[in-house]
Amino acid sequence: MVRRVLGDALRSLGVTETCVADILLAASEACGNAVRHGGPANRYEVGAAIGNGRCELRVMDGGLGLTTIPQHYPPPDMEHGRGILIMQSVVDEITFDVTPGRGTTVHLKKTLTWDDPTPTTQTETPKVLATV
Repeated sequence: MVRRVLGDALRSLGVTETCVADILLAASEACGNAVRHGGPANRYEVGAAIGNGRCELRVMDGGLGLTTIPQHYPPPDMEHGRGILIMQSVVDEITFDVTPGRGTTVHLKKTLTWDDPTPTTQTETPKVLATV
């Protein structure tokens, strides 16, 4: 649902498909991590805002909290451990708010690129799409 709502919103504003794909990949990785590490209920919350020429996402879970950030990709035979590095490669900024024992919030920010850039599209005030 997150991918559909976010992708439709970005496309309706005329964001390039490459930029949309990058944002959706980062969102998928953040949501996947929230499900995997977000605690026994696998519950998480997603917030998104688009404005001022950028998209900002926030993915919050209620797990134990992120303990380390990987510095390099794991060996090819490992099934997990690439999510944060993938997110870093497709967004402009990624930060984490960690509350040990109470969860992690991942903040993702990306400057938007436009199919047909116009000053009004790039300077709109931020709009919160949804919190899921």
